[in-house]
Amino acid sequence: MKNKSTLALTAIFGGMALLAAGCSSMKTPATSKVAVSAAAVDNATSAGGAEFAPLEMGMARDKIDRANKAMAAKDYKLANTLANEAEADAKLAQGKADSAKAKLAATALQDDLNVLREELKRSSEATQ
Repeated sequence: MKNKSTLALTAIFGGMALLAAGCSSMKTPATSKVAVSAAAVDNATSAGGAEFAPLEMGMARDKIDRANKAMAAKDYKLANTLANEAEADAKLAQGKADSAKAKLAATALQDDLNVLREELKRSSEATQ
Protein backbone atom coordinates (compact mmCIF):
# COMPACT_ATOMS: atom_id res chain seq x y z
CA MET A 1 0.00 0.00 0.00
CA LYS A 2 2.85 2.31 0.81
CA ASN A 3 4.31 1.81 -2.68
CA LYS A 4 1.03 2.82 -4.35
CA SER A 5 0.75 6.05 -2.39
CA THR A 6 4.41 6.85 -3.05
CA LEU A 7 3.85 6.19 -6.74
CA ALA A 8 0.75 8.40 -6.74
CA LEU A 9 2.58 11.24 -4.97
CA THR A 10 5.49 10.92 -7.38
CA ALA A 11 3.09 11.13 -10.33
CA ILE A 12 1.35 14.18 -8.85
CA PHE A 13 4.59 16.02 -8.14
CA GLY A 14 5.95 15.03 -11.52
CA GLY A 15 2.86 16.47 -13.20
CA MET A 16 3.18 19.66 -11.19
CA ALA A 17 6.83 19.95 -12.20
CA LEU A 18 5.90 19.56 -15.87
CA LEU A 19 3.18 22.17 -15.50
CA ALA A 20 5.59 24.59 -13.82
CA ALA A 21 8.18 24.00 -16.54
CA GLY A 22 5.55 24.64 -19.21
CA CYS A 23 4.52 27.91 -17.62
CA SER A 24 8.08 29.08 -17.16
CA SER A 25 8.88 28.42 -20.83
CA MET A 26 6.09 30.76 -21.96
CA LYS A 27 8.66 33.49 -22.68
CA THR A 28 9.91 31.97 -25.92
CA PRO A 29 6.49 31.36 -27.51
CA ALA A 30 5.30 34.82 -26.46
CA THR A 31 8.42 36.44 -27.88
CA SER A 32 8.06 34.73 -31.24
CA LYS A 33 4.30 35.31 -31.30
CA VAL A 34 4.75 39.04 -30.66
CA ALA A 35 7.35 39.20 -33.44
CA VAL A 36 5.07 37.36 -35.89
CA SER A 37 2.16 39.62 -34.99
CA ALA A 38 4.29 42.74 -35.38
CA ALA A 39 5.24 41.51 -38.86
CA ALA A 40 1.53 41.03 -39.65
CA VAL A 41 0.87 44.62 -38.57
CA ASP A 42 3.72 45.82 -40.80
CA ASN A 43 2.38 43.80 -43.74
CA ALA A 44 -1.10 45.22 -43.26
CA THR A 45 0.34 48.72 -43.15
CA SER A 46 2.22 48.09 -46.40
CA ALA A 47 -0.95 46.76 -47.99
CA GLY A 48 -2.77 50.01 -47.27
CA GLY A 49 -4.52 48.97 -44.10
CA ALA A 50 -4.22 52.42 -42.55
CA GLU A 51 -5.98 53.95 -45.55
CA PHE A 52 -8.68 51.35 -46.13
CA ALA A 53 -9.19 49.94 -42.60
CA PRO A 54 -8.05 52.59 -40.13
CA LEU A 55 -10.10 51.25 -37.21
CA GLU A 56 -8.67 47.73 -37.48
CA MET A 57 -5.14 49.05 -37.97
CA GLY A 58 -5.48 51.25 -34.91
CA MET A 59 -6.65 48.31 -32.85
CA ALA A 60 -3.82 46.11 -34.17
CA ARG A 61 -1.18 48.73 -33.38
CA ASP A 62 -2.61 49.33 -29.91
CA LYS A 63 -2.63 45.62 -29.12
CA ILE A 64 0.91 45.05 -30.38
CA ASP A 65 2.09 47.98 -28.23
CA ARG A 66 0.30 46.49 -25.22
CA ALA A 67 1.78 43.07 -26.01
CA ASN A 68 5.27 44.58 -26.00
CA LYS A 69 4.55 46.22 -22.64
CA ALA A 70 3.27 42.91 -21.29
CA MET A 71 6.48 41.25 -22.48
CA ALA A 72 8.53 43.89 -20.65
CA ALA A 73 6.45 43.23 -17.53
CA LYS A 74 7.04 39.47 -18.02
CA ASP A 75 3.31 38.82 -18.35
CA TYR A 76 3.80 36.33 -21.17
CA LYS A 77 0.28 34.97 -21.17
CA LEU A 78 -1.19 38.45 -21.70
CA ALA A 79 1.48 39.22 -24.30
CA ASN A 80 0.57 36.06 -26.21
CA THR A 81 -3.15 36.86 -26.07
CA LEU A 82 -2.67 40.45 -27.22
CA ALA A 83 -0.30 39.33 -29.97
CA ASN A 84 -2.92 36.88 -31.26
CA GLU A 85 -5.56 39.60 -31.25
CA ALA A 86 -3.22 42.09 -32.95
CA GLU A 87 -2.45 39.57 -35.68
CA ALA A 88 -6.16 38.92 -36.26
CA ASP A 89 -6.89 42.66 -36.45
CA ALA A 90 -3.97 43.17 -38.83
CA LYS A 91 -5.10 40.35 -41.10
CA LEU A 92 -8.62 41.78 -41.16
CA ALA A 93 -7.22 45.21 -42.04
CA GLN A 94 -5.10 43.70 -44.80
CA GLY A 95 -8.09 41.79 -46.15
CA LYS A 96 -10.21 44.94 -46.18
CA ALA A 97 -7.42 46.86 -47.91
CA ASP A 98 -6.98 44.15 -50.54
CA SER A 99 -10.74 44.04 -51.11
CA ALA A 100 -11.00 47.81 -51.44
CA LYS A 101 -8.11 47.89 -53.91
CA ALA A 102 -9.70 45.12 -55.96
CA LYS A 103 -12.99 47.06 -56.05
CA LEU A 104 -11.17 50.19 -57.19
CA ALA A 105 -9.38 48.23 -59.92
CA ALA A 106 -12.65 46.64 -61.04
CA THR A 107 -14.35 50.03 -61.18
CA ALA A 108 -11.47 51.50 -63.20
CA LEU A 109 -11.60 48.53 -65.60
CA GLN A 110 -15.35 48.91 -65.98
CA ASP A 111 -14.91 52.62 -66.73
CA ASP A 112 -12.29 51.78 -69.38
CA LEU A 113 -14.64 49.23 -70.94
CA ASN A 114 -17.44 51.78 -71.06
CA VAL A 115 -15.16 54.25 -72.84
CA LEU A 116 -14.16 51.58 -75.38
CA ARG A 117 -17.82 50.66 -75.99
CA GLU A 118 -18.67 54.30 -76.63
CA GLU A 119 -15.77 54.64 -79.06
CA LEU A 120 -16.82 51.46 -80.88
CA LYS A 121 -20.39 52.70 -81.06
CA ARG A 122 -19.30 56.06 -82.50
CA SER A 123 -16.95 54.37 -84.91
CA SER A 124 -19.63 52.01 -86.22
CA GLU A 125 -22.15 54.87 -86.55
CA ALA A 126 -19.60 56.93 -88.49
CA THR A 127 -18.98 54.14 -90.99
CA GLN A 128 -22.64 53.63 -91.73
